[in-house]
Amino acid sequence: MKEYLEIGKVNNTHGLKGEVKLEMWCDGIDYIKQLEKLYLDDEGSGSLSIVSARPQKNIAIIKFAEINSIEEAEELKNRILFCNRNDAKIDEGSYYLADIIGCRVIDIETGREYGKIADIMNYGSSDIYDIVSEKKHYLIPAIDDVVKETDTEKQIVLIKAMKGLFDED
Repeated sequence: MKEYLEIGKVNNTHGLKGEVKLEMWCDGIDYIKQLEKLYLDDEGSGSLSIVSARPQKNIAIIKFAEINSIEEAEELKNRILFCNRNDAKIDEGSYYLADIIGCRVIDIETGREYGKIADIMNYGSSDIYDIVSEKKHYLIPAIDDVVKETDTEKQIVLIKAMKGLFDED
């Protein structure tokens, strides 16, 4: 499992004192507030110490100790920032989306393997898993009626296929 996870993308500066606007790719501002540092890459390089984080609509306004001017903040524009998974706590039974990518998708009733999760999208109502098999892509909603169990340790997602989700091959 990856130690450093994407948390969001800096899409702009905020004010003159070095704050940045972060498009959050995590569960929200409360997740960010439990962190002390963010990183500039997925290796943990270039740590930035969080001084403050607050919500503004669907983004976070973040002040880093190392960034003290708009010019310095400009250098972070369009950068993806990372967190160390060990620095945060998530609810029991929850998991990181990065841990689901690559999981095998298996029918809980028949044992049929549909493929592996290649991507996760969200268009509002729920996550959608993009499952890739040797033959094609399948898109399934990540809802309780379909996804019955997720085991990131074993890299398996058990599903109950709803009628019409998978074409008969």
